[in-house]
Amino acid sequence: MATITSLGVGSGLDLNGLVDQLRNAERQKLIPITQQKNQQQTKISAFGRLQSALSRFQESVVALDDAKLFSSQKSTSSSDAVRVTTSADATAGYYDINVTQLARAGSIASNSVAMETVLAEVDATLTLDFGATYQDGVLQPSVEPLSSYSITISAGSTLATIRDQINADQNAGVSASIVNDGTGYRLALNSKDTGAVASVTGFSGVAGLSADDATYRAGTDAALQMNGISITSANNRVEGAIQGVSLDLTATGKSSVVIERDTEALKEAIQNFVSGYNELKSTLGRLTLATGDRDTAGDLVGDNTVRSIEGRLRRDLLTSVEDSELGVLSQLGLALDLRGRLGLDETKLDALIASEPDALSGFFAGTTKQGGLAGRLTGAMDELLGDKGPIQGAIENAEKRMARLDDRFIRSEAMIERTVSRYRTQFAQLDVMLGQMNSMSMYLTQQFDALSAQTVRKR
Repeated sequence: MATITSLGVGSGLDLNGLVDQLRNAERQKLIPITQQKNQQQTKISAFGRLQSALSRFQESVVALDDAKLFSSQKSTSSSDAVRVTTSADATAGYYDINVTQLARAGSIASNSVAMETVLAEVDATLTLDFGATYQDGVLQPSVEPLSSYSITISAGSTLATIRDQINADQNAGVSASIVNDGTGYRLALNSKDTGAVASVTGFSGVAGLSADDATYRAGTDAALQMNGISITSANNRVEGAIQGVSLDLTATGKSSVVIERDTEALKEAIQNFVSGYNELKSTLGRLTLATGDRDTAGDLVGDNTVRSIEGRLRRDLLTSVEDSELGVLSQLGLALDLRGRLGLDETKLDALIASEPDALSGFFAGTTKQGGLAGRLTGAMDELLGDKGPIQGAIENAEKRMARLDDRFIRSEAMIERTVSRYRTQFAQLDVMLGQMNSMSMYLTQQFDALSAQTVRKR
């Protein structure tokens, strides 16, 4: 009898369909494992959202933990001719500035020569002269240079190789280029720095190359008057004229510059602190929402880690600050409402910012690392968000549970496949048996039919 190679061939039954139904029934055992994995993944994602909210709040806290914020200055200029940058030790005041001259770099060019002409038959020394002299604002071209610098020029040098040798010397004080004037080529030298002292005024020493005085443009110092005081600077960034202030000169003309305490930056930092905490509170509320329905409840409802974090932050927020004129948030116009969110009395805060910035600095930044409220909260955030903190610990525990569930899923799946394989083997045996019975039935039927036919003929 032929071997049956496909289930149901021998019996005529849909045994493959039956095996599939049994497999699906067995795989129902995997559903609880998958659900538990999904729950752990949901918990990991929820802790990730909590980490993000804490990190954003931490940024606002760190900003208030800097004492410089409470004494920072801001500047305004009435025109683009003067751009102002302030540092923490800037001196407040009002300044009338009149820029009469910008700092400029000096330049000079050589006589016109052919590009391929050898200008130094033998080794030569190129001497660069520096230092433009002015008297009562008038250039004195006949005055001796203030300094000189020498560069060795190799024998056989052309205009291009002289340019390259100058640019290869980092201390030359000039940058060299070649200009085509329409009839020949010139070596053009430009001072690297602005100002009269750094200005290139001429050069000599190479027989085939000379300075063209008609191309000389002397470098100049910046000149300005500030509240009637004359000031000069070798470059267009003027440092030290006003304590803690840098003036960038971009054009000649008059400007009014105001340096004042940056109360807006301080208020914005406190507002960011309030909004950061309220955003964190909203995130905690969504994650721990209790509805009695698993599908609508928060992903971390009833979680002990979240409860401990919430309690820690509330305690650090409400504990009074020692060694500070302002002890508690309510003295700043900040208070927790019934929902646990921070409210802000801007009128009260504005008055404190205007009159008691040092007291605000003592309250938030303190005099020691964690002496102020911001320092205390920064320490708490570092612990909560650290690699060994409770959030990271909760995430790692959930990941370990997921790994165990993955192993359990794989083992269960392998067991199901073994069970299905056993079913398939048993059904194959049944199929063979039924096939044999069907064949025997057909054979007996044929024999009975033959006997009946013989009986009929004898009659």
